[in-house]
Amino acid sequence: MSKVIIWHNPRCSKSRATLSLIEQHGLDPEIVDYLKTPPSADEIKSVLKKLRMKPRDLMRKGEQVYTDLGLDNEKLSDDQLVAAMAENPILIERPVVIFGARAKLGRPPEDVLDLFTGL
Repeated sequence: MSKVIIWHNPRCSKSRATLSLIEQHGLDPEIVDYLKTPPSADEIKSVLKKLRMKPRDLMRKGEQVYTDLGLDNEKLSDDQLVAAMAENPILIERPVVIFGARAKLGRPPEDVLDLFTGL
């Protein structure tokens, strides 16, 4: 069986709630504090494919660094946006739960449960 991985920020209530929900379902996820151990650009691209999202869909647009870096510029490429997230992981929306070939954003936390149906 695939390992459950959560890109987690312990200071975020949605992230804590999602982690708790996963554990309540008897799963023992690998917890990645993505602010301390940022994913690489390749890891972000892989997760974006699993999420079926574009980079801008996974970005926290309210963060000051989003404004400071001018990331609202529609001319920026997907690769440039991914690079910005890799260099500034605070820009990554959280939590992201990865399970095999699929991933879900835990907003709301219950959204991740369909990753585990049929287990």
